[in-house]
Amino acid sequence: MKLTFLGANHEVTGSCTLLETGGLHFLIDCGMEQGKDVYENQPLPVGPGEVDGVLLTHAHIDHSGHLPLLAKQGYRGPIYATRPTCRLCGIMLRDSAHIQEQEAEWKNRKNARAGLPPVEPDYTIEDAEEAVSLFQGVDYGAKVELAPGVEARFTDVGHLLGSASIELWVTEGEKTAKIVFSGDIGNLNQPILKDPTYLTEADYVVMESTYGDRSHPPRPDYIAELTAVLQRTFDRGGNVVIPSFAVGRTQEMLYFLREIKEKGLVKGHDGFPVYVDSPLAIEATRIFRDTSEDCFDADTRALLDAGVDPIVFRGLRVSVTSDESRAINADITPKVILSASGMCDAGRIRHHLKHNLWRKECTILFVGYQAVGTLGRALIEGIEGVKLFGEEIEVKAEIAQMGGMSGHADREGLLKWIGAFDPKPRLVFVNHGDDAVEDQFVDTLQGLGYTACAPYNGAQWAVGPEGAVCLAEGSREKASKTPAPALSRAQAVFQRLVAAGRRLMQVIQHNEGGANKDLAKFADQINALCDKWDR
Repeated sequence: MKLTFLGANHEVTGSCTLLETGGLHFLIDCGMEQGKDVYENQPLPVGPGEVDGVLLTHAHIDHSGHLPLLAKQGYRGPIYATRPTCRLCGIMLRDSAHIQEQEAEWKNRKNARAGLPPVEPDYTIEDAEEAVSLFQGVDYGAKVELAPGVEARFTDVGHLLGSASIELWVTEGEKTAKIVFSGDIGNLNQPILKDPTYLTEADYVVMESTYGDRSHPPRPDYIAELTAVLQRTFDRGGNVVIPSFAVGRTQEMLYFLREIKEKGLVKGHDGFPVYVDSPLAIEATRIFRDTSEDCFDADTRALLDAGVDPIVFRGLRVSVTSDESRAINADITPKVILSASGMCDAGRIRHHLKHNLWRKECTILFVGYQAVGTLGRALIEGIEGVKLFGEEIEVKAEIAQMGGMSGHADREGLLKWIGAFDPKPRLVFVNHGDDAVEDQFVDTLQGLGYTACAPYNGAQWAVGPEGAVCLAEGSREKASKTPAPALSRAQAVFQRLVAAGRRLMQVIQHNEGGANKDLAKFADQINALCDKWDR
């Protein structure tokens, strides 16, 4: 089989890998690049209509965000994912499309005033709906036959509700090789979710390395830290604004806030309101509440068994409409505002920053990873002013960060995960890490006796029971600061037509050996279509 590394190599986002075997093509993840683009993702070397299946490790947009684009370009095959991932992608991909449509609309208003041509969003809500219709839910631990000679199994990896490592057994001739894609490996002892499940056998492993160069600090007392931030901010008369990933981190913060309120830990501000101002987060919270208890850790299951909803409490308010969102900042009561996006690059959080960053009594509390090049990273690094919605905003609010709030394993967690394989894999491919981090983690693995490498985007490897051979090194050229011009609408539509043509050929080949009557009817339909358009 052949592996082509298309994205999230020597950078953290945009995960995408192509596996080819026996004329079949499978994508593992199809993610969107977020934040600073260090190395551009490589184009898919086959037409979207030639892809036979997609396997998705989890719902985060840097792993799933280009699925609607793939569907827009003609992909109509299955997308395999765990059932919680299917449900989360149902809301996250629609939300991503909505944001892109809004941004394109805003740019077009600006371009119209400047006499510039209009732009098109990468994909629309309609494209997202098409992608969502392709999902096929699978259960943890169940083997799924993707095609003759190709089987997969999804195993809980503790990073996000529904997240999974994917085991793939590929049989070519009489020999079978097993390859494991780690997905994002979860941190230990985090609220709500179980710790990662460890796998023990693989010929080859593709694993993430987000925190491969560092150790998380000792697990902090999240309740005490959050209580302290709330107390000092409310005492000043300010708001605590928490840029929070709508799926996963928002639910964890609600878990902590419920306990703080239940125990009355914040003094003098009884009944302080907590706003979740993100339609996506609201929907995701419903999915968390409706998910089987089997996905949760022992503490969360104990609360559920006692009839306690772990992420709902008195004073929790949700904002769905734009009017409800705007009303939050009109209220002078000290409050908590949880809003997306977690890195402050889009969504309603930017409006809350506009209203609170300049107020010295307020606190902006970061509770998640901030990628290089994002507004969140700039605020943590001490930027003195930002521009939001055309207005210069001076940063006077307290900028705080809760350490240890990571959904990713640190170096020790990664080594524990890979160390469970016995014997060691033939080769470990390291991806999903910053440029220098990947190289450092490869050195760490090699020092422990592993054969490991960190491919670049575009690298190709032939792997099998007999060993592995690098066919192409990939591109080490860093992304241009000036993005390549987007396809015109006409070009995009034509590419979709070409993809449809490739798919038609696949359908024709799959019908070989069918009944003569059916094949003749099929041929007549195709010829009638050609007569109509051959002009």
